[in-house]
Amino acid sequence: MKAWLLALALSGLLAGCGSMPQVESTAGVNPSELPRSDEARMQANSERFVVVTVANPLKPVPNRAGTSLPGYGGRARYTQGDQAAQTLQAIAQDYSLKEAAAWPIPALGVHCVVFEIPLEAERDQLVAQLSRDARVQLAQALQDFSMHATPTAGAEVSYNDPYLTLQSGFAAMKTAQAHRWSTGKGAHIAVIDTGAQTEHPELRGRIHSTENLVDADRLRFEQDRHGTEVLGIIAAAGNNRQGIVGIAPDARISLYKACWYLPAPAAALARCNTFTLAKALAAVMASDARILNLSLGGPNDPLLAELLAKLLKQERIVVAAQPAAGMRNGFPANVPGVITVGVADSPTVKAEATLQAPGRDVLTLAPGGRYDFASGSSMAAAHISGLIALLQAIAPGMDRQAIEKILGHGAAMPDAALALEATLPGTRRVAER
Repeated sequence: MKAWLLALALSGLLAGCGSMPQVESTAGVNPSELPRSDEARMQANSERFVVVTVANPLKPVPNRAGTSLPGYGGRARYTQGDQAAQTLQAIAQDYSLKEAAAWPIPALGVHCVVFEIPLEAERDQLVAQLSRDARVQLAQALQDFSMHATPTAGAEVSYNDPYLTLQSGFAAMKTAQAHRWSTGKGAHIAVIDTGAQTEHPELRGRIHSTENLVDADRLRFEQDRHGTEVLGIIAAAGNNRQGIVGIAPDARISLYKACWYLPAPAAALARCNTFTLAKALAAVMASDARILNLSLGGPNDPLLAELLAKLLKQERIVVAAQPAAGMRNGFPANVPGVITVGVADSPTVKAEATLQAPGRDVLTLAPGGRYDFASGSSMAAAHISGLIALLQAIAPGMDRQAIEKILGHGAAMPDAALALEATLPGTRRVAER
């Protein structure tokens, strides 16, 4: 394999096999290099912010022509009630807090605010005081989350994509054989991640919708690496005489940017926070996506856990990347009902993960129309999200328990061909390319 990679690099077939970004803290980043809007300050220094929710009895907003509705892009016809507004104003005054962002969460019946705390305040102590306040339903720190990616050193559908032979994980899962029955057509996957190059030749015209919940920078959105890698594994076009093939190339994909890369000199770092992830989860709740891919992780987070539990009650299938240490002690892996995916053959994968999938030196897409190798449980989770899309395309009513039964429980890497045969016995072809 090393000889193949060297030959390809010398011939220019694979452009820019650079190293993958490590997710680290923002220590050392010059604050003067960062924009100073409220959301930019949250992204640069989350330690100075807390999240507070209060009860918000909501009243419908009349639908008048030209009305700009608040909330998540105008999806829900609700706004902040007078009671919540008065309560939050009093809380801000009592604790010397400055509102940085606020939005209603109709699904939970609350109004949620991100407050910037005073410079002299000790955040954990302040959160404890707010939690004891009878007016407050939830108080927590604004937390950071990261992407789980690491640096890298039978009969089947026939593909003309030149790099298919380098897709070892694709082959190990017998994906080309599974494509006899399904390529994901009709399944809908929501991906909460960084932005991605949706105009990559392998993705152009294949992404159903995108939403930027971080900023309004479209150029930066298209340059984000991690989301490009994840989408490449799931949805890269097949039989287009270039590059690779996705696990579910005909699935419908919606991408929600909730994570971002820091400015130079920390440009290789990617992170998310409670605020951006909460907005993304609520946006997914308003969609018809049955599968949600979360190739990220961080500390336990009460607000995010509550939103994700709501999605699970709606019978969404949630796939999350297993933390590097192998333990399910943080969001989203610790939420009951989430399918966690670890890297196959990793020493920690069998301890806590629901499933395992390819996650080492996975050939996928990179910004700039390139291809590159990536590693980590982020990539493993993307494989399983794609595989579940293949199953749901032919059995839309399949629930999490049935999926786990067919795919196994982490003892071995799933066999996509056997899983599809178990779902639809016989040789009937349901994928119409």
